[in-house]
Amino acid sequence: MKILKFLGIGLIAISLTSCVSKKQFEALNINYKQCLDGAAANQRTIQDLQNANSGLTSENKLLKDQNNSLKSSLDACLANTGKGSANIDKLIGEINSSNAYIKRLISTNAKNDSLNLALSNKLKRSLDNIADSDVQVKVLKGVVMISLSDKMLYKTGSFDVQPAAQEVLGKVAKVINDYDKYSVLIQGNTDNVPLNSNSVPKDNWDLSALRATSVARILQNQFGVDPARITAGGNSEYQPKTTNMSVSGRAENRRTEIIIMPKLDEFMKLMDIAPTKK
Repeated sequence: MKILKFLGIGLIAISLTSCVSKKQFEALNINYKQCLDGAAANQRTIQDLQNANSGLTSENKLLKDQNNSLKSSLDACLANTGKGSANIDKLIGEINSSNAYIKRLISTNAKNDSLNLALSNKLKRSLDNIADSDVQVKVLKGVVMISLSDKMLYKTGSFDVQPAAQEVLGKVAKVINDYDKYSVLIQGNTDNVPLNSNSVPKDNWDLSALRATSVARILQNQFGVDPARITAGGNSEYQPKTTNMSVSGRAENRRTEIIIMPKLDEFMKLMDIAPTKK
């Protein structure tokens, strides 16, 4: 309606151009355009306010729906107070069982850590006259790992253990026999230089596995390690310790690892103490 009024005013102004000076006409014309711009701005403001009002109406409806839902939930909760108490008691019982299990687990892990540390220290003392580059002993992820260099154990491309290396294996076997509740995992590893042969070993898979079983046989046959405790296998070139791009890196990757760890059945016994959900 206001816009129509402004338009009327404009028409009147035009009709009066013959009665007013040019300067007055221009002033009226500028005033007319300003009125049109103001009317458009007011119209946009009205539209914005209408949109905002629509949003508030929707939000108010949503809040009312949520309030009704909460009231329904509260009524249901009050109606089942006795049942809710029973559920809380059951939950508290499960939490207490879990806490007791966690304490036993922590205690067992602490005991295993102490045993592993003692085992590691004993091995290091037994092998203290061996070069660090040939034998490394460390505790890693809850197990004791002995890494024996390729050059100490074998000739290039061979899986026959050299006589000089058997002294080292004898010292390792003595400690293994002292810790008779532990399992022994032997893993052969090579570098990535291809080994292609028509005879055994045919490739790096063969070589790594045969080197591991050679060590296993010596531990069993010469030093009395129970073979039921031993697992032997090869990783070929696929678990390198460092890059194969250098001579020293390839030498470090060519190794045989003897891993001493708690027996699997002992671990499963630990798992059996976990609380079960009824």
